[in-house]
Amino acid sequence: MCGIVAINGLNPVNQRVYDALLLLQHRGQDAAGIATIENKRFYVHKEQGYVRDIFQTKNMRTLNGLSGIGQVRYPTSGSSTSLEEAQPLYVNAPFGIVFAHNGNLTNPDALREELFKVDRRHINTNSDSEVLLNVFAHELQNSIPVAKSNSDMVFRAVKAVHNRARGAYAVVAEISGIGMLAFRDPYGIRPLCLGKFETDEGTEWMFASESVALEGIGFSFVRDILPGEAVFIGDDGQPVSELCAENAKLCPCIFEYIYFARPDSTINGINVYNARLKMGEYLAKKVQSELDIKEIDVVMPIPDTSRPVAMQLASRLGLPNREGFIKNRYVGRTFIMPGQAVRRKSVRQKLNPMGVEFKDKNVLLVDDSIVRGTTSREIVELARAAGAKKVFFASAAPPVRFPNVYGIDMPTQEELIAHNRSIEEIRDVIGADALVYQDLQDVISALNDINPDIENFDASCFDGKYVTGDVDEKFLRKLSESRSS
Repeated sequence: MCGIVAINGLNPVNQRVYDALLLLQHRGQDAAGIATIENKRFYVHKEQGYVRDIFQTKNMRTLNGLSGIGQVRYPTSGSSTSLEEAQPLYVNAPFGIVFAHNGNLTNPDALREELFKVDRRHINTNSDSEVLLNVFAHELQNSIPVAKSNSDMVFRAVKAVHNRARGAYAVVAEISGIGMLAFRDPYGIRPLCLGKFETDEGTEWMFASESVALEGIGFSFVRDILPGEAVFIGDDGQPVSELCAENAKLCPCIFEYIYFARPDSTINGINVYNARLKMGEYLAKKVQSELDIKEIDVVMPIPDTSRPVAMQLASRLGLPNREGFIKNRYVGRTFIMPGQAVRRKSVRQKLNPMGVEFKDKNVLLVDDSIVRGTTSREIVELARAAGAKKVFFASAAPPVRFPNVYGIDMPTQEELIAHNRSIEEIRDVIGADALVYQDLQDVISALNDINPDIENFDASCFDGKYVTGDVDEKFLRKLSESRSS
């Protein structure tokens, strides 16, 4: 998962791109980068680490220009230690392009071979984003002789990308001397939205993964980029758009609403905070049907994502809602950390139980999801050590039984606690006295209660149905072997 941002401005954009990346830091903590453009020259700075640590005053002073893009990254393909794979990425032809990508391709190996044997383009890393950039650059070169305008040129290139690339991709790019471009895959799996800021000189435009990045720096939300749509901003500073994919259909990733997105964002017409409140309402019904409510003394969220879920669940069941765990906010998200040992240690560093809330109580812990189970097991142990008599556990998400191949780091079934286990077996592994999972249909209903126009979601990590239609057992087996090696 990554966060991307782009600003086409009338004033220097370096500070505002930086501020927007801070607002998207939750989407990636491995690396970050900014690229700006002035007089057709790109200025780029990127490093591994957090945004606040990467960009010092001396770096910001070199990022000149009224237009720029940025990205925060955690790797789901390629290397987590290679600075070459940090984004934005750059190619010098045609024109010169800087490029930032959120998502994951499902056919990068085939594309890499095509690029070398047919297109005669060299890929220097294992990053699928570099593959996607070179596919776009090649198709942009091909469209130059036949294009009627710059917008026609880039839209032709995006159409060709859609015909070749498979998987999830939300992209922002700056093309030297041409303009800024944003586009989204034909299923709209990864989010991307458009915002604007009115000034005395005119209108500034912005693209971002989440609406919070727009609103947090003073831009107003205009709309989501449609599945398969491309939006181009040329010399006149006015966005023009075109639907560049046939049979495009919105199937957004359901895990964005459960876990990844900030609660103050609105994605595809669904406010994330309200979605989590709705999930709490549905989960309350499930808990009531499976547990004896009189046996529960208190409901406690696992900070931070599950707070709205737990709050609404407690309200519906007439139970007290308490903060039992205090979170150290300077430890990153545990399920995107490499290695079980690192995740296990970080749970202890991240969450500290308050004994006064646990002592001699039967507690219902509510979390957004259970992925590998490491965090859940540690939390149950912490609750018992703090004095809890019984520890019940409720998940706002269904069992995660399948890999997510579209940009969330849960790529092998063997790493998932729910793989080939019953709910009772999972309960035993995490050490809870009872375990309740939300039903997938209830998650979908919670989202449709807010936006009934979305007919399908990508819920592949729960049901194994991959919306792009090109993921099968052979693909997953190869992915697992690649990750293991």
